[in-house]
Amino acid sequence: GRRWESLAAGSPIQPIIKDVGEIYSRLLDHRPVIQGEIRYFIKEFEEKRGLRELRVLENLKSTIFETNEDVLPKCEQAMRDSWSETFQRLQAASNRMQTLQEREHEQRKLQADKQLAREEKHIAHWEEFMREQQSRWAEVDEEHRKAMERLREQYAEMEKELAKHASF
Repeated sequence: GRRWESLAAGSPIQPIIKDVGEIYSRLLDHRPVIQGEIRYFIKEFEEKRGLRELRVLENLKSTIFETNEDVLPKCEQAMRDSWSETFQRLQAASNRMQTLQEREHEQRKLQADKQLAREEKHIAHWEEFMREQQSRWAEVDEEHRKAMERLREQYAEMEKELAKHASF
């Protein structure tokens, strides 16, 4: 606005520019009003809330001091006392778990040994069975060969007999 005023100095437009500047500052420039509201809010806040906030802060300070001086050392001591007991319990539980794992490992090994013995027994039975089968096959083959030989001899005799009777 001042720039326009300096350009319009001494001209008939100068009162109009001055009026427009005044209207602008009343309608659109809210800084003085806002600053007044801010000062009023701060004054009210400090009067009404200031003492209450101060009391709250003092209570917090005393609570923190009491906690640091009394409660925290008690908690630390209780933690140290229960830590050793807890550690002993954990150690005992760990020992029990290790014993259980060793037992389970031994049982698994025993079961594996039993399974291996059963498998070896089955293999031995199977081999015995196969030897018996081989010997039976050999016996059956031998009986078959003998039977075939007897049948050949019988057929040979029958052919001779037939040849005797066929000559009639």
